[in-house]
Amino acid sequence: MRSSFTVLNIFILLLTLNINLAQAKQTSTENKASSNEPELDITLLNRTDKSWDGKRLPSYPSGQPQITVLKIVIPPKGKFPIHKHPFITVATILKGEITLYLEDGSQQLRLTSGDVDTEVVNNWHYATNEGTVPTDIIVFYAGIKGMPVLIKK
Repeated sequence: MRSSFTVLNIFILLLTLNINLAQAKQTSTENKASSNEPELDITLLNRTDKSWDGKRLPSYPSGQPQITVLKIVIPPKGKFPIHKHPFITVATILKGEITLYLEDGSQQLRLTSGDVDTEVVNNWHYATNEGTVPTDIIVFYAGIKGMPVLIKK
């Protein structure tokens, strides 16, 4: 008799949970339908553990984190000089085009408007705008307070 009572209690509990979930879903749908707020459009632009040359990203250095965001404009036929980053850096091309080169010439990467680039870390490289319009880039530096965001050669 006790096992029948337990099974019956579990059945009633599950039925109640199912009804409550259905009501919650209906309320959520009604709230969404009655809301004048537009739906968000979220797109993943970049998730990686490697830089553009295929190497694994290093661990973050220790110290007080400091985020730096720069807008860089490279004119047509312009060049960003040879440099390296001591920590993880990500760039987004807003407009134009850019070609990245490792200093030793072993690899290159061409990026255009909308592309996202995870920069090489502690590796000398440079960039050129071989296009006919300025290239607008937003660069995010996940650095450490007191460290430079880039080191020129």
